Amino acid sequence: MSVRSDRRKLLQSASLAALAGIVPTLARAQKIPGGTLRILVGFPAGGGTDVMARYIGEKLRERTGANVIVENRAGASGVIAIDALRKAPLDGSVIMYGTAATTVALTVTRKAPGFSLDKDLTPIGLTGLTSTVYVLSPKLGLSSLREYNDWLKRNPDKRNFGTTALGSNTHFFGVLLGNAIGSPLEAVGYKGAAPLLADLMGGHISAGCGGLTDFLTHHQAGKVKIIALSASRRLPFAPDLPTVAELGYPSLGYEGFYGFYGPPGMPQGLVDAWSQELKACTESPDLKQKLYNTGLDVMTSGPAEFATRQTALVQSFAEMMRKAGYAPE
Repeated sequence: MSVRSDRRKLLQSASLAALAGIVPTLARAQKIPGGTLRILVGFPAGGGTDVMARYIGEKLRERTGANVIVENRAGASGVIAIDALRKAPLDGSVIMYGTAATTVALTVTRKAPGFSLDKDLTPIGLTGLTSTVYVLSPKLGLSSLREYNDWLKRNPDKRNFGTTALGSNTHFFGVLLGNAIGSPLEAVGYKGAAPLLADLMGGHISAGCGGLTDFLTHHQAGKVKIIALSASRRLPFAPDLPTVAELGYPSLGYEGFYGFYGPPGMPQGLVDAWSQELKACTESPDLKQKLYNTGLDVMTSGPAEFATRQTALVQSFAEMMRKAGYAPE
């Protein structure tokens, strides 16, 4: 056999081996389905989670031509939406836009949350981070944490704050902030941000604690005053907000998240396809700016990174709850 013949056979063998490696990759590559796509949201229409989901849904519609429906399954702090996702088909037509305030918080604070974080939700990708803020009523006329602490010492009977949900990070953050500044605070539970905002603006309660996405636009309009932010750094879309680290309390740092989930057992090809599409949508300049305006610190990731962040947050949330003296119910 000639050297040329041997070389030809070697090249043919190499080509076949390369093709064998490519074919499975091509077979695995998938796209998100067409037709009607549903995004489940565990909160009522008009709230921050719903608004963000609709922004993202509109961008999906623009990019894919699909009929994208945001479906509000409000109730039980988001568990009703998780239950609907758990029963959804595995063809990629149904996903959920979720928040750590549901997935992580309920896992940690409830003995029986009504779902399994590991078994009932398939992480698709991170959309962004969200911070907790401590806010004051404009009626106080105060502009900083130091001024507020001085005011508390003069008014010890006013050492309470409203929280958008008892047993949540907004509850624990307020308690730990009070402990840190040497003026222990008592939480007053509200059913969401809207009634708390009304009482803050009316001067019926002096301070409150909630998610940045609930308070940013009201702070910017001068209707409340944010004096502490749990983020790890100053945010580019809200550079006037001081972080707890800057204020001298770095151990109070906390960042929750928003992201997308698929039903349990969703094929990995569809998970990856959705992750890539949602990342492309979220990082488009116009959508990113809309999400910034809601108070979301936009940050995307793939499924593995999202799952890792979620696991880490479960641990840090549990530690926050322990320090606040709270036990699972």
